[in-house]
Amino acid sequence: MKKLWIKTIGALMLAILLTTTADVDTVKMQVYAAEATDEEKESAYSELATYTNNLIVINKTDGEVTHELKDMLSNAKHHIYSKFSGTAGELSSYVSRVESQMDAVIASIPDSTSEFLALADTYQTPTVKYGESVMLILPFVNYSEVELSDVVVRPEISNLVAEWPFEPNTSGATKTILSFPPYDNEKNILDMRQEIGFTFVVREDVKSGFYPLKFKVTYSRGGKIEETTITTYVKTIGTADNGTLDGGENDAQVSKPRIIVTGFETIPANVYAGDTFLLKVHVKNTSKTASVTNVLFDMQAMEEGSDKDNTFAAFLPTSGSSSIYIDTIEPGASKDLEIEMSAKSDLAQKPYVLQVNMKYDTKKAVDLSDTASVSIPILQEQRCETGDAEIIPGDIMVGDQANVMFDIFNTGKTTLYNVWVKFKADSISGGDTFLGTLSPGATGSVDAMLTGIAATMDEGKVIAEISYENESGVVTTKEKELTIFVNEDFGDMTGEMMGVDVMDGSEMVGPLMEEGNSSAIKIIIPVVIVLILAGAVTFFVIRRNKKKKTVKELDELDI
Repeated sequence: MKKLWIKTIGALMLAILLTTTADVDTVKMQVYAAEATDEEKESAYSELATYTNNLIVINKTDGEVTHELKDMLSNAKHHIYSKFSGTAGELSSYVSRVESQMDAVIASIPDSTSEFLALADTYQTPTVKYGESVMLILPFVNYSEVELSDVVVRPEISNLVAEWPFEPNTSGATKTILSFPPYDNEKNILDMRQEIGFTFVVREDVKSGFYPLKFKVTYSRGGKIEETTITTYVKTIGTADNGTLDGGENDAQVSKPRIIVTGFETIPANVYAGDTFLLKVHVKNTSKTASVTNVLFDMQAMEEGSDKDNTFAAFLPTSGSSSIYIDTIEPGASKDLEIEMSAKSDLAQKPYVLQVNMKYDTKKAVDLSDTASVSIPILQEQRCETGDAEIIPGDIMVGDQANVMFDIFNTGKTTLYNVWVKFKADSISGGDTFLGTLSPGATGSVDAMLTGIAATMDEGKVIAEISYENESGVVTTKEKELTIFVNEDFGDMTGEMMGVDVMDGSEMVGPLMEEGNSSAIKIIIPVVIVLILAGAVTFFVIRRNKKKKTVKELDELDI
């Protein structure tokens, strides 16, 4: 009985223990399997929204990609709040999947050099009329540092009259450029552009206004296929019955007002690297009926540099802010944007692209946007220095030559063209030297022979005039001062003072000999010669001492 009692109690305790363990596991499973709370859903959506916004800002996505990411976020929000019924762990997994899908969208964006491949500043917005056949010429410039090949340009044609002003005919609508060299700042920009022409027929039902024309461009850069989109505008003139692009409620499709950049100027007109300048950008609201409000302009200079660790903006606003706000721009009105900017001192001499990003509202829409760009040419100061001159000999006689040697160093960052050295003084001639072109950091050597043509009557100053030109042919000169003394030939002066040819005294001696005075002549002539030579030597010594005294005085004055 005792054993049976013990067995019964043991069985009961085991049953209780098993029951308790099972209940605990059940509770744990119930807790783990609980549906995500509203707070957890709110937190998950907030995390996903932040992730989406960071992708848009960091990758500077265009309108199409931004729209796709926001659609994905909107769909995820609907799913989380309306359809999702899983646990918090399952909700976290869902958010991770959506983020991975967004990453795939960003990864699919092709590399682009749209900030480098652009239309030249010489392009003017054309005006076309309904029914006309027009030739549209696009002057492309490759501002990158590498050559592009197999460039293919295709217009983005639409059959909607509000989107495309020409007959939707794709025949001959693709143009190619086999090779497109990079921009060379030593050449005229007109010689570096590549022009592509398209022939279009303006639609009969075209609306009046400014149509944006988009051209998809693909090309090969370094063996890799890339693409970009070039946008320009054309002004159209349609019939009164067809209305305007922004004509109001009666149009089948109301287009948004456009803000375009009509031009720009800099003060000063020539901007050098390291300068601070005032940039004036002229913008216009092309709409004839709709005002734009809350207009925000953001000026962003393209980044320069050879790698990601050494990139920098070419221009920086001196105030620290690159944004300009305008409350309202009336229909058809123009405004001037002014911002003071500073160009980096180490910029190369070439045009730099400044992008103008625009955001604005209308009565019917908010957060509309447009983008334009301007190219600001940056110049580098031309600078050159000279080395010490070596003059051999420093004193010469009339008719003799002195060898002048010195170096010219191009210490600037721009090329010096047509470098000339010319010597100017009343006492010398010759020595003009042409050095040609001096690249940045190069040295040109002057080795000239100067001939004495007249005795020096001053301190012996000779001016070496150095002249050179820039890319536009503007001549700059600088002077280098040299000292060369030119002396009279005293041998010739002795003969002139005696009035007789020293080598041949027959003109005086002959008559005297005929008169029987040969003995007297033999005594007089040497005496006269000695006296004249003594006077000449005295004159030379006095003149020489005067020159040395003058040079010493100049040295003491540090001239």
